[in-house]
Amino acid sequence: MTSIDVREADGGVVLVPSGRLTVVTAPNLRAAVAERITAGDRIIIVDLSGTDFVDSSGLGALVSCLKSARQAGGDLRLVAPTEQVMMVLKMTNLDRILQPRASVADALRD
Repeated sequence: MTSIDVREADGGVVLVPSGRLTVVTAPNLRAAVAERITAGDRIIIVDLSGTDFVDSSGLGALVSCLKSARQAGGDLRLVAPTEQVMMVLKMTNLDRILQPRASVADALRD
């Protein structure tokens, strides 16, 4: 993951990591989510359309970010995971917990 773009959305904030979400890059996502929670955002949307690979550390970061958001009275929602990322989510049953949505609009409606 070379970067995490941040976009404001009506009712939340969208983080868009690009590249690989691995042991090397997962701390960047955790830090970005923590920063947004501290800034007062409660609906954190992670758009995975530009994430082509996720490993166990990346999955751990997503679960950790979900926990942090919920502890702050908010939620973390995934959108548009790539085929590889969705396969890993399904294999680990994390798709049931993280419940990926098709689009940012869908995530904001929930």
